This record gives sequence, C-alpha cells and structure tokens, in this order.
Amino acid sequence: MSDQTDDFGGIDDDTWDRLAEAARNVRSHAYVPYSDFPVGAALLTTGGEIFAGCNVENATIGATVCAERTAIGCAVAAGHTEFVALAVITAVDPPSAPCGICRQVLAEFCDDMPILMINPAGGHRFTTLDELLPLRFSGRDFIDDKC
Repeated sequence: MSDQTDDFGGIDDDTWDRLAEAARNVRSHAYVPYSDFPVGAALLTTGGEIFAGCNVENATIGATVCAERTAIGCAVAAGHTEFVALAVITAVDPPSAPCGICRQVLAEFCDDMPILMINPAGGHRFTTLDELLPLRFSGRDFIDDKC
C-alpha cells in the first residue's frame, strides 16, 4: 500500500479529488442502523463519469449491500462496465479497504485498478485491486477443456 498522491495509477490529483468528494457526499446517505459504519464509494468509468454508492444494511446481514457494489450497480444500470479507479471512505484509521465480495465484484469488470481509501480526518492510502485480490477467479477461468 502506498501513500503516494501524484498521478497514482495514471489518475491525476483533480480526478482523485472529485472521486473522494463524491464518496464523501454519498456516505451521508448510508443506511446503517445495525453497524453504524457508513461507507461511501465512487467509481470512475473509462469515459470519465463518476458513479457513487453507499452501503445499505439489512436485518439479515447477508442481504446488506456494500457501497462499492452499490456504485457498480448504478454504473452498470447506466450502461457502463469499464472502470479505471475507485475511492472509498470509511471513518476508521487507517481507512478500510473494500471487503472480499466487493473485491471479487470489482474483478468482474477490470483486471486491475487503482484504489484510494480515505477517512474524514484526512487519512488516505492507495492500493490496487491486484494487491487486494491476487490470483483472482475470473471469466478467464472458464475454459472449454474440462478436467
């Protein structure tokens, strides 16, 4: 993980700032009556559009939807399936990384991507999907020759 800020992953500082702001704004809409752990996420498409999402909890915890997957769902619903960066905001220090399920869902749409993790106090760290989910299972694992 890196604390680098200049052009991480080929994304300029202004774009990272826009992603962080979108994640901060949507985090305030999180529905978290059980964990009180609001999360916001903002996803950048290859076309430069930003889609944001927040976590939505459910009494049957397995039905909870994370902020990252909400952002992906919004983007896919708008016709976007190619992404180049993600920002996630949580209120812990150091800032949290996406959960395992979100990592796998992100891997469905991109081979790798830079990820910025931030918190409201200004803490931040950078990582990549490859660092978070090495040796991922993907559509490439479906082959014609079966064992």
